[in-house]
Amino acid sequence: MNLEYFIAKRLITAKDYKSSISAPIIKIAISAIAIGIIMMLVSVATGIGLQQKIRDKVSAFNGQIIISNYDNNNSDVTLIPVSKNQDFYPNFKSVPEVSHIQAIASKAGIIRTENAFEGIIFKGVGADYDWNNIKEYLVEGKLPDFSKLLNEDVIISRFLADRLNLKVGDSFNTFFIKDEQGKMPNSRRFKITGIFNSGFQNFDATYIIGDIRHIQRINKWAPDQVGAFEVFVKDFDNIKTAGNEIYEQTSSSLDTKTIIDKYSYIFDWLQLFDFNIIVILAVMILVATINMVVALLVLILERTQMIGILKALGANNWAVRKIFLYNAFYLIIRGLFWGNLIGISILLIQQQFGIIQLNPENYYVNQAPVYINWVYVVLLNLMTVTICFVVLLIPSYIITKISPVKAIRFD
Repeated sequence: MNLEYFIAKRLITAKDYKSSISAPIIKIAISAIAIGIIMMLVSVATGIGLQQKIRDKVSAFNGQIIISNYDNNNSDVTLIPVSKNQDFYPNFKSVPEVSHIQAIASKAGIIRTENAFEGIIFKGVGADYDWNNIKEYLVEGKLPDFSKLLNEDVIISRFLADRLNLKVGDSFNTFFIKDEQGKMPNSRRFKITGIFNSGFQNFDATYIIGDIRHIQRINKWAPDQVGAFEVFVKDFDNIKTAGNEIYEQTSSSLDTKTIIDKYSYIFDWLQLFDFNIIVILAVMILVATINMVVALLVLILERTQMIGILKALGANNWAVRKIFLYNAFYLIIRGLFWGNLIGISILLIQQQFGIIQLNPENYYVNQAPVYINWVYVVLLNLMTVTICFVVLLIPSYIITKISPVKAIRFD
């Protein structure tokens, strides 16, 4: 029988333990542990969730690595075409990290309706375009099919549809200005087959997606000429390494840029979340350990006579310390149980129902995304238990200074 554990268990289940002076302090300590783990779970799940959601959203509409010509063009409009007859297209075999590559082109235009007009960028895509990347953002209608004959189908954002008073099935005129001065603009009439809402304001306010062959005809390009290539990799964490490999494997006349470089202001902002998460974890663990230290000290002072009796009976200092460490461990486990129960419940509710809404203009998403990784949950619990337990070894050292004679007389 583990004598220390037996005594600790009797202390925990004793009636006077629940009505003692230390009872409210113990409750506060348990609450601190529970609140701490709730805050840590929420901060990690929402912080990583927001990072991944924004990262995936930017990737879905722009690709993860862009291959294009050097054209000194700071806008998203394609000026100089690139040939599709490349060694890396349609399969980038020389870089195993690449999962998909697709050809695109873009051109600025103006949508004109009876009551309004909007400047847009027409993003042309072809049969190789992976619609699965943006399928989840489709809120109405269906995705177009560009695998066969040239058609006028496009998808438009909810933002533009509302501003132009358009809906699925409506047609509208779009004018593309020619490079030659004095020439009448090219006109195309498109039909809306679907409406998407990415929550990414930079894209929603500007882009419509249609058949790349329209841009090829307007720009008088050959069928094998496109604006750029969008590349996707298997693991986003390896995007920089893959970007360097792709740059080395492509022609010197082609430029390679990752979306981290293209949207550096977004990814620099996302990196701040890592620092914020670390600060929250440190503060919550600090608060929890302080409360546990206070609770343990109160327990020791409250059981001073018991400590003296145990020492008088021959118990060594470490055996007595173990009794109170078992007691403290029990309090930590209780706090973690309630904290995990409440914290994970909050995350699951948010994941399913999206109760907490965010301003897409500031956060690029409509609601707080949640990423639940059970490895992180286990690691957070183990980290909390380990740090609290190690720190509690310090106050438990006071037991070694208690004299059995004085402790038995202690009142």
